[in-house]
Order: sequence, then structure tokens, then C-alpha cells
Amino acid sequence: MTVSRSCSLRGFGALFALLAAGLALSGCAGMSETIAPAFADPAKYDLYDCKQLEGERRLLAKRTDELQKLMEKAETGAGGAVVAELAYRNDYIAVRGQAQLVDEAWRRNRCRETPPEPAQAAASPVAPAKPAAKSGRAAH
Repeated sequence: MTVSRSCSLRGFGALFALLAAGLALSGCAGMSETIAPAFADPAKYDLYDCKQLEGERRLLAKRTDELQKLMEKAETGAGGAVVAELAYRNDYIAVRGQAQLVDEAWRRNRCRETPPEPAQAAASPVAPAKPAAKSGRAAH
């Protein structure tokens, strides 16, 4: 009887530990939106002009998408939620914090997106090259 009671207590302890870990991780996921600016230097983008801010916004958006995809991919595997949290969450939070600061500087400087440049091929047509001579003799 002592053995069965010991096994049931171990099972209960393991279940409790998993539940506690799940709650802790879900709490971290919910806090990421409010903590994100804390992981970035608030004065980093103060002296950037609009062109620099635009490049930084694109870079950070691309990095955010990459990290989101990596986290989603990690979550599909066994223990993926834990792996995603441990491997990518801190980087994701830091990048989101930087993106928020860049957006604040963007609004503060009243920046606007630059329009895409027209295609270069349509503006300057290239003359076709002459075909090479097929014979080995030089043309005079």
C-alpha cells in the first residue's frame, strides 16, 4: 500500500510541475507586449533621419517575421512551445521593442514612406549586342 501511494504522489507532483511550467510560460507570452521596450535603448533612434528610420523599420519587420516563423515551426515539434520560448522569445521581444522605438521616432519626425522607384529597364533600353562571327577568319 505504501508503494502505490508513493507512485500516485509522484504522478501528482509531475502533473503539478507541468501545470506550473505551462502557467509560467503563458504568463511570459502575455507580458511580452508590455516589456518589449524595456529591452531596447530608448535613445538609439533619436538622431536617425527618415531615410535611416525607413531602412531600420524594414529590417526590423523582416527580422520579426523570421522570428515568428521560427517560433511557429518550433511549436510544431515535441516540446515545441518550450523550445520556442527558450530559443527565440528573448530575441523576439528585443526586436519588437526596437521596432516600437523606431515607430515612435518615425511618427515624431513625421516621416513618410518613399515611393518605389520606377523600373530601370523601361527608362533606358539597352542596345542588343552584335552576334559573334562564326568563322575563324577575321572580318575586314
